[in-house]
Amino acid sequence: MEYLYFSIAFTLIHTISYTIAGACALKISGDLYRGKDRLYDFHRDMDDTKDSHFVTTRFLPVQLLRGALMSLVFLPILPLLPELSPTQLFAFVFGAMFIFTDLASANPFPHNIEGHVYFKEKYLQREKLPKLYFETVVYSVLVGLSVTLLVLYMPW
Repeated sequence: MEYLYFSIAFTLIHTISYTIAGACALKISGDLYRGKDRLYDFHRDMDDTKDSHFVTTRFLPVQLLRGALMSLVFLPILPLLPELSPTQLFAFVFGAMFIFTDLASANPFPHNIEGHVYFKEKYLQREKLPKLYFETVVYSVLVGLSVTLLVLYMPW
């Protein structure tokens, strides 16, 4: 039962953290994703009604699916997590989220390792990196802290 509880809680933690981090990031990085002259023109234009509607209608189901799938990775080690100190647990979860879901992701994006191999120079603007990392760091911190609290207070 604790596996199901953890998976549901993790899915909600991911979805809420991703939403918060994304909303905050969009406030400071709108120039990357909005307008005809946006840098990342391979993304849907959030100023376009049709594109925005497409994203809006799929956002929640996709994040719930992503969260559920990511929670499965933790299940084999779930009994070991309470043995970690809160600092170790946070570092582990933060690292998993930051490194595996972003920095070392196999899907290229302008601020991850694969992106520097596959993207054209026009997408690799160093001054845009803080905007890109902001969302990832906020997301990883929120998930790391939330999962740490979840594991510490989970009814084992």
